[in-house]
Amino acid sequence: MSGARTIVVGASHWHVPLYAAAIAEVHDVVGLSDEDAGRVGDLAKLWDCPVEADWRRLLELRDLELAYVFGPHDRMPEVCRVLIERGIPFVVEKPLGTSIEQLREVRRAAEEARVPATVPLIQRDGPADRWLAKAGRPVYQRLSFIAGPPERYERNGNPWMLEPARAGGGCLANLGPHFADLFLQRSGNTAAEADARLSSALHAGTVEDHATLLLTTPDGREAIIEVGYAFPDSGLKRYCSYSSAGEAGFASITSDGEATFTTLDGSTERAVIDVDSDPLYEPFVRQVARTLGDGFRGLPTLGELEDTMRIIWHAYGTGSQGGLHG
Repeated sequence: MSGARTIVVGASHWHVPLYAAAIAEVHDVVGLSDEDAGRVGDLAKLWDCPVEADWRRLLELRDLELAYVFGPHDRMPEVCRVLIERGIPFVVEKPLGTSIEQLREVRRAAEEARVPATVPLIQRDGPADRWLAKAGRPVYQRLSFIAGPPERYERNGNPWMLEPARAGGGCLANLGPHFADLFLQRSGNTAAEADARLSSALHAGTVEDHATLLLTTPDGREAIIEVGYAFPDSGLKRYCSYSSAGEAGFASITSDGEATFTTLDGSTERAVIDVDSDPLYEPFVRQVARTLGDGFRGLPTLGELEDTMRIIWHAYGTGSQGGLHG
């Protein structure tokens, strides 16, 4: 194995299986951590490495070159700060904490210490993002992504996702960053005003299971972002649909991947694309490996995550929260 000597913190996170095979190919995993070591035995076998219940023990390993930070959102800032103190580059799942202040503190510390860090905002440059880009810089955009019910987090061993204090929120904090980021990136903005509507009426939980954002940029561009934990348990996994009106025309994508792009002169192009976001994690891992020596050049930055999460956390503070409990 010639890859970077890597540790993985919080390995029972439900996204880790989507990373696992690629990590095994391009990194040399020398240790992983989880509070319940028995739940990550398969990963330990795949990566041929020891498991620690306390993530701090991983830092006793020699010559660490890279860390992946998963686990409960309320613990992410501490892990990241310690990695920064040790000068270890890291990949951290969004939202990196439960407030904009926590994220800002980590971002500033990483910049001051010149420790590279990146975030798997994996929808960037994915099939849906590339298709919508045909319309040009978006003027009006609509992005809808409805995932499975909240109880799936209890089944997959991440019940903390349904605890507001630990997760920071529900579907908006979890799913919303991907699509707020896409709109900011494609519209060329770093900020937007947000009007929000949050609800837990469907499942009556302590975190919202549906959220709608209306984003307006300083130059008048708008996006409607809808996310939720409202899709039934199914092999279909989720519902999604996207559209974008821009200077070059109008692009749209259905949940079945049927995509159309109509130019300003009225001609229409059609295709079928893959809208499943799960396969996007593997190429992200490979990009991490390729760019580690270059400070993750070209990958999402903590500053860009901060731009996105500033909108999300503001929405929690000002959104009309119909049906929320607790």
